[in-house]
Amino acid sequence: MKINVIDLFAGCGGLTDGFLQTGKYHTIAAVEWELPMINTLRNRLKTKWGYDLKKNNVLHFDIQRTEELLHGFSDPRFGESDGLVRLAGKKAVNMIVGGPPCQAYSIAGRVQDKNGMKEDYRNFLFESYVKMVDHFRPHSFVFENVEGILSAAPGDIPITQRIREAFSAIGYDIAGDLRRDALFDTSLFGVPQKRKRVIIYGVQNSDTSDQEITDFYSRMRKLQSQEPTPAETAFRNLPKIFPLKEATRKQSHQVHMNGVPLPPNHVPRVHSERDIGIFGILAADIESGTFKYSSTASLIRLYEESTGKKSNFHKYHVIRRDRPGNTIPAHLYKDGLRHIHPDPKQARSITVREAARIQSFDDDFEFLGSQGDQYKMIGNAVPPLFARQVAEIAWDLYKNYSAVNLSEPEMA
Repeated sequence: MKINVIDLFAGCGGLTDGFLQTGKYHTIAAVEWELPMINTLRNRLKTKWGYDLKKNNVLHFDIQRTEELLHGFSDPRFGESDGLVRLAGKKAVNMIVGGPPCQAYSIAGRVQDKNGMKEDYRNFLFESYVKMVDHFRPHSFVFENVEGILSAAPGDIPITQRIREAFSAIGYDIAGDLRRDALFDTSLFGVPQKRKRVIIYGVQNSDTSDQEITDFYSRMRKLQSQEPTPAETAFRNLPKIFPLKEATRKQSHQVHMNGVPLPPNHVPRVHSERDIGIFGILAADIESGTFKYSSTASLIRLYEESTGKKSNFHKYHVIRRDRPGNTIPAHLYKDGLRHIHPDPKQARSITVREAARIQSFDDDFEFLGSQGDQYKMIGNAVPPLFARQVAEIAWDLYKNYSAVNLSEPEMA
């Protein structure tokens, strides 16, 4: 018996993968509008989970075009689909999951944008999510986003207030205090990365909806460990990648197998000799315990001395073996200066596979598209290990609180 799910803003499938790992969910459909992510998700669903892609259940489409998404579309960019309604057929949609793009809510994005992202259309993509919940009337939904959503206020109205009112208007309840209840650090859930994320768990309004929401967050807190997961776990048993004696424009490092299997996407970026030297210095500074470059001022000074350019922000960050890695962002597709490998002998930024491991993706999860696309989709993803724990709790609550009987879904 499985819960039928639709995944919105699915990305490359971190959330879906975590849910499917439990063996308790069936993904009726997933929706994403960026093609590299779509190709990666389709490949994963087919090769890992045995989905029949001829059913066109992974939709490449713009969720803002709600009516077409529901009832079918034919588009030169996105292709053709009968829509979510026909894909669901007679099967009940028991749950909707997903997280609208976080860029409009992220604190970093708001700092860099001259209008603080207040005019960014992505602020209101949650409205399309709400429309899908309203149409399918699932028992519950899981809405994931960045910590910045708690303070974002486009039009000087808190986005959380807008979200609460929108769900309330269609008969769904969420937690009263999202900052207190819904903010989690994934490093306390086995993910080797300090990544704070908001999980909004919503259910249809009923006499038990408040209790179910309280139970969800109570159980999530009970799963938290006392100590965060160190980044060292993400680098174990991977082939090492050392600098060449002379870097070229096409290659600066070479993989040394030494009998260790090479997982997909473990390919180094090309770095300049200058950056290779800086990476080695910074990683050695930590490994030796010298900590000459432990302050922001010292890192800014190193950057200016090395490049001849001035900056108000430090550009470099070495991942510490003994601490959770810093958050993997979508920005990683531009450069890896803030995600430097801890081994000074390797003197490089992390590979796609290492970024994926820090995000808790399994090694058999293959990322498609350009290397930049791969970094971007990993940075935007929900860590599957964290998603799996959310899914286990959501499943248990569904059994305890839902009046809907689960039935065997059709074959994927």
